[in-house]
Amino acid sequence: QAFLCVTCTLSVAVFRDQVGLEDLVEEMKKQSPALSFGPLQRDGKIAVQGSFPALRDLREFLLLKAKSLSEEDRREGKSQQRPRRKLQEHRSALEMRNFIRDAPKEQQELVLDTDIYLYMRCFHPRAFQGNDVVISGVTDSDITTVCIESAGSKAGAAHSSRAKKIIEKYSLELQKILRKERICLKEHSRAEKQRFQQLWERLKARYPKVLIVPYDTHLDVVGTSADVFGVTEEVKR
Repeated sequence: QAFLCVTCTLSVAVFRDQVGLEDLVEEMKKQSPALSFGPLQRDGKIAVQGSFPALRDLREFLLLKAKSLSEEDRREGKSQQRPRRKLQEHRSALEMRNFIRDAPKEQQELVLDTDIYLYMRCFHPRAFQGNDVVISGVTDSDITTVCIESAGSKAGAAHSSRAKKIIEKYSLELQKILRKERICLKEHSRAEKQRFQQLWERLKARYPKVLIVPYDTHLDVVGTSADVFGVTEEVKR
């Protein structure tokens, strides 16, 4: 399995009182023709599949959409007294801006594949260490959102941008070389699962750059093609 695309569930429900969600989805499809969109659900959620760059572009589009709607509400507020519904719409737009990414200038976010994020945390921990910045990750299934926060000074903003560029650089490099193999454990007993763990402990010395991510039903093996092949063949034997 190569890291070429990702599937995520996007909620556009916060736009419900401002624009027609069906019209918004059609606009999203025109804006991002490289992405595949599932059916729009009643709760405002829609599945989206595609590459990370295309998903980032869609995210930026939604951010600008929310920003333009909130600015439109502010202009209307200056020219006339808005009814309560307009106030609610304005609040929804602001919430969407905060939810997507419109955080203070000293905060930046980056979306990574979860396996690449875990691999970086294990083998490139310095990528998540920077001067005057706090870097944290929130994992939601296959996607991890990395938040980079710094002090509100100009120097802090520069450190935040530099940390983001370093993480992006590692992510792009690893995306080109990493592969993942999933080993199913559903039909194995507890004793057999323990033997898998013992086997992995022995293989660590031979494959120091392979990451094993254990789950209740399977193991994910992440590394270069050669290393992943070697580990999976050892496990099969």
